[in-house]
Amino acid sequence: MLGEYRISGRRASEIAASVERGVGSGDLPPGYVLPPMRELAARLEVNPNTVAAAYRTLRERGVIETAGRRGSRVRDAPASTSRGSLRIEAPPGVRDLGEGNPDPELLPGLGPALAAADAECHGLYGQPPVVAEFAAYARAVLDADGVPAGPVAVTSGALDAIERVLTAHLRPGDTVAVEDPGWSSVLDLVPALGLRAVPVGVDDSGPLAADVERALGSGARALVVTCRAQNPTGASLDARRAGELRAVLARHPDVLLIEDDHGHAIVDLPLHSLAGATVHWAFIRSAAKAYGPDLRVATLTGDAVTVDRVEGRQRLGPGWVSRLLQRAVLHLWTSGAVDTRMVARSYGDRRNALIRALAERGVSARGRSGMNVWVPVSDETGAVARLLHAGWAAAPGARFRLDTPQAVRLTVSPLTAADIGPLADAVAAAAGPVRPVSYG
Repeated sequence: MLGEYRISGRRASEIAASVERGVGSGDLPPGYVLPPMRELAARLEVNPNTVAAAYRTLRERGVIETAGRRGSRVRDAPASTSRGSLRIEAPPGVRDLGEGNPDPELLPGLGPALAAADAECHGLYGQPPVVAEFAAYARAVLDADGVPAGPVAVTSGALDAIERVLTAHLRPGDTVAVEDPGWSSVLDLVPALGLRAVPVGVDDSGPLAADVERALGSGARALVVTCRAQNPTGASLDARRAGELRAVLARHPDVLLIEDDHGHAIVDLPLHSLAGATVHWAFIRSAAKAYGPDLRVATLTGDAVTVDRVEGRQRLGPGWVSRLLQRAVLHLWTSGAVDTRMVARSYGDRRNALIRALAERGVSARGRSGMNVWVPVSDETGAVARLLHAGWAAAPGARFRLDTPQAVRLTVSPLTAADIGPLADAVAAAAGPVRPVSYG
């Protein structure tokens, strides 16, 4: 029975829109079982193929899922519900450690870079989408880091690149192995594309090889990995884990590998890339964390087919990423506008100080690299509320989790040395007893 909400429509698009309205209003809650296709077709007096087409559209949009004989049901977290909405707005007087922004004091001034870029001639239609000097410099740095040879493209940030690469190879219904806990935007993006996410556990050295093997063995067609400064745990691939994962990928050469190196220039740990371990791969490096989130510029390299597909589809949309922005980022790179070692040390000092202070208070926390510290808690909602009452806004772990235990994420970029003790006291009071998590 549909209760108070009645699905309506005569065409597939109308039926799908009616279901989406019900989901959006809450009348069709997560887990709600939709009527069998023939039953709904009879009720609406339409052909069953019309309802089948509507359900297929809803699956592709990530609104519903089909579980064999259990029928079609509204997803527990519909794609229209962003994990980013699970945030705590910091009221006046509360320190915001939840948004994940870099420290503005460590970001370069953009005036000289934009002035230098503006001094160049206007970009015109028909010019190459990538500024040649940008591509050459980016490629030289990638070469120095051991990233395999490949053409260079430019996208509007890391998430834009991930979306374009996924859609270049996968189709709705395909499965993607994702880090758990992992970047909330990726966890939102996958179902929004009509894809299915399968979780892969993460420890301080990155994705667990056994979990990756299990996911790929069960049919996952893509794997998304964060090389360094993993959001939210700070994990970073080391040589041993990279070797283990390369061995797994060698047994699944047809899997699409996507690597996100957003921590470049804010992390002092070496890169251990997996790129080239499969036939199709993409390596992404954004400018957001080191140079500013508003610089929507990311370098993408990969196998020739993948990059060609991304650029071909890009031409049919935005066309290219502003060449003015490309030249501005190039100026930031070549002028040494950011002291990358100092930035990495600054974040590392704050992160390590907080982890030590928490350990002294009996609280276990993770944060090997980057700007975030991941703190397991016994009651996530209660911990966030108690921290807010104590004057600290934390990011709820639910934004980043699929199957892993409850936690909160703390971004250290706003912290000073004087903040560490009071924050650690507040976290210790809020966390509660937590059973240790084994990644063995």
